[in-house]
Amino acid sequence: MLIFELSSQGKRGYQLPKLDVDEIDPRGYLGEYYREGINFPEVSELEVVRHYTRLSQLNYGIDTTMVPLGSCTMKYNPRINEELANTELLKNIHPMSPCEYIQGVLKMMYHLKELLKEIGGFEDVSLQPAAGAHGELLGLLMIHAYHKDRGNHHKKIVLVPDTSHGTNPASASLCGYEVITVKSDKGGELDWEDFQRKLTDQVACLMITNPNTLGIFERNIKRIAQALHERDALLYMDGANLNALVGMAKPGDWGVDVMHFNLHKTFSTPHGGGGPGGGALGVSQRLQDYLPVPQVVFDGKEYRLDWDRPKSVGKILTFYGHFAIMLRALLYILSYGSELDKVAKYAVLNSNYLKHLLKDLFIDPYEETSRMHEFVLSAQNLLKYEINAMDIAKALLDKGFYAPTVYFPLTVKEALMIEPTETESLIYLESFAKALRDIVEEAKKNPKALKESPTKTPVRRIKEAQANRNPILRASWA
Repeated sequence: MLIFELSSQGKRGYQLPKLDVDEIDPRGYLGEYYREGINFPEVSELEVVRHYTRLSQLNYGIDTTMVPLGSCTMKYNPRINEELANTELLKNIHPMSPCEYIQGVLKMMYHLKELLKEIGGFEDVSLQPAAGAHGELLGLLMIHAYHKDRGNHHKKIVLVPDTSHGTNPASASLCGYEVITVKSDKGGELDWEDFQRKLTDQVACLMITNPNTLGIFERNIKRIAQALHERDALLYMDGANLNALVGMAKPGDWGVDVMHFNLHKTFSTPHGGGGPGGGALGVSQRLQDYLPVPQVVFDGKEYRLDWDRPKSVGKILTFYGHFAIMLRALLYILSYGSELDKVAKYAVLNSNYLKHLLKDLFIDPYEETSRMHEFVLSAQNLLKYEINAMDIAKALLDKGFYAPTVYFPLTVKEALMIEPTETESLIYLESFAKALRDIVEEAKKNPKALKESPTKTPVRRIKEAQANRNPILRASWA
């Protein structure tokens, strides 16, 4: 039942103390903004608790089930990190506190920055960006400042692979660049010949993800970086898939000039729900001078915020970034310590084991190419039963699993993009594979019934196109 249906006049779920000040009628202050008849529900405390607990149980989340969203990296968030990040001492620090009062906080921020520099192989890191896409925006603003500083006013193009995340071309366009797509070769990597044809003197940078969205490592990455640098263009790497590399390889060593770290993907900070997030940005020496202010620095005696950066692109976020998110990432890194490479090793192992379990169920468009932390399969083989990738995704909800990413990247028809992450156990990997096996069998025997999925969720299958074009944003009871 909806909470409004539980309402009846006179119910109370709270008890306020007796009024010890003069009573004031708000209508005298609000005037025309005062609303009559808002009709708040009147319910007991027990009914409120049951209502919101029931709503929470309707959600699909990493706390209740496996969420194999490819590229979104929905991994477990350790509870010790949540507990420490929510201690009163840390969460109530005023963001305008003088540096001498928050030396411990600045020390933690500086320590995280130094660890990210080492992990990524970069000259410096900014912790300011609020998310991966925000890091992209900052990176491109810095690239623009770099070219402007060098008089490269002709640099108007950003190259983007056809397998890129959608934020890449969006960020480039937002910064005023023309976006040109570079196609993939038959092995799923950036097509070297197409890249060379499109690498003109007008190119400001290439935005590449490595491993790419197909879970395939771009083996030409050093060669690509060298070709860009020879034309005074830069290499931006989307760090969304760093969890496949962390502790094993350093993008800075390949010639990457700028890369955002998705703290929620690689280092287990909370993900989803609109934030807050963390998209720390690592840069090479070429871009170090353009980092946003302030930067956390240490002079050997004290930690401080450095605002004296004449070439900085400025400030991109209120205050200094999302500290509680930074703290969670720092705790995750420190908990692994020198064994941080286990993140990448288990992410790749889990991915390849799950791909092996599914090898006879779907089409593998890159069967001959090694995969890393994620993989993309095609459900094209089920079209003959009139079952598509979306039907598979909906049916998984009835099996108690969240769906993988579907129809992305666009280079694979009927794409199922699956990433189990390093935090899933053997039991869950095999249970997920069995659920998909059962769904495929159902598709062959009774596709009409499968088309009705999901049948066990509170909301049945919606019409996606209609929902996008004519959304109902107001509840019927409001």
